[in-house]
Amino acid sequence: MNNQHPVNNQIAGGQGPTLTRTERLDRLRFNRAHANLLGRSGVGWALDAMDVGLISYVMVAVGQQWALSSTELSLVGAIGFAGMAVGASLGGLLADRFGRRQVFALTLLVYGLATGASALAGGLAVLIALRFLVGIGLGAELPVASTLVSEYAPKHIRGRVVVALEAFWALGWVMAALLGFFLVPSGDNGWRWALAFGLVPAIYAIVIRLGLPESVRFLESRGRHAEAEEAVRRFEAAGGARPHAEPDSAVAVDDQQPTPGRRATPALGTESIWSKRLRSRTIALWIIWFCINFSYYGAFIWLPQLLVDRGFPMVRSFEYTLIITIAQLPGYLVAAILIEKIGRRSTLAIFLTGSAISAAGFGLAETPTMIIVAGCALSFFNLGAWGALYAIGPEIYPTTARGKGTGAAAAFGRIASILAPLSVPVIIGFGGPVLLFGVFGVAFAIAAIAVLGVPEMRNVELEEGAPTTVGG
Repeated sequence: MNNQHPVNNQIAGGQGPTLTRTERLDRLRFNRAHANLLGRSGVGWALDAMDVGLISYVMVAVGQQWALSSTELSLVGAIGFAGMAVGASLGGLLADRFGRRQVFALTLLVYGLATGASALAGGLAVLIALRFLVGIGLGAELPVASTLVSEYAPKHIRGRVVVALEAFWALGWVMAALLGFFLVPSGDNGWRWALAFGLVPAIYAIVIRLGLPESVRFLESRGRHAEAEEAVRRFEAAGGARPHAEPDSAVAVDDQQPTPGRRATPALGTESIWSKRLRSRTIALWIIWFCINFSYYGAFIWLPQLLVDRGFPMVRSFEYTLIITIAQLPGYLVAAILIEKIGRRSTLAIFLTGSAISAAGFGLAETPTMIIVAGCALSFFNLGAWGALYAIGPEIYPTTARGKGTGAAAAFGRIASILAPLSVPVIIGFGGPVLLFGVFGVAFAIAAIAVLGVPEMRNVELEEGAPTTVGG
């Protein structure tokens, strides 16, 4: 049952069908309002990825300049993910309480300022403390942005739109690779100038706050129906669709009493993500998030340093990493195509399986050609899997739990991203790259199996909420 306030449609002086605001959004084609939302959110997403990716290059430069041990380097890589774990959980809760747009802008401001300040760090302790603050902002942003975009996207292309959002991650990671390749090796302060570039998100937060719409579903869950109606009308006007409500309908939808031609709407309650109905999908989603975080960040945060350890000069290591990073872009493109053709679960399972095979191949690679080919394959499949995963998360929860559900899964995954950078030196010590990437391959395989526990949501309308009688 759809729990939104329906709005009457007057066609040619007669009474037309009754559509909810969700149904009105779902009937639209992709238009300039969707493109604006995707583009603005995507730029924030790319800046997020740039910051996460940049630390892998900074680790190499700082490690050499400050003569850091592998344990100290692993702390630099891991501490940001500890902040992301806190931020992901906190961001989801705040988004459900105060709105997606407000929290999105706040997270950009927090991590932008903290990244800029990191450029001035004079020692390891200060750098670690600032990276933790950066992580809080980064972790809070990702689930909030994907939730907002998912809630506006028409259901027939929702998965593709969210994968397109996730594709901005690849652009940001390429930006990090370019900064790493051209700026970080430029001198003793190259890594500082690269981090100073991270102030851009703080400035962009103003653009986000002024230019993005608030979630219609969030507005309705808070009883702000006039604002929700205005937002839907903007998207209808952008697509050239005739508004489905008369100008005075905003007054009617604000009235909680049933009116002729309108279904009575039950109050929305908050269903726990651990309720009997949602428990199995929550467990499956958490397993996927944990495994993909462990393998992805374990591999890519350490990749430049691992190549240096194999005997490649720093500049050559950064060059190989840049080439491997570019392979993320076609991975997203293929995932965006498949996700609406064969479904979310099949797409995610295929890309996770490909990631498992590629990880094993990278561990066995010895020549530069083999390293680049296996690395590109790992990059292609891994980032395609990320795109499918971000499409799935917001779809499997009702509106009143969507921010919490996606945020909690992301927070649990961040535990793995904390453990991964810390584990790499230990695993390398026991069995070298073969064992390390074998472990990553097993993690990807476990995630592929866990996909079976996630419901298929292709072309299914997002669920609005649970009746007030539903509990956890």
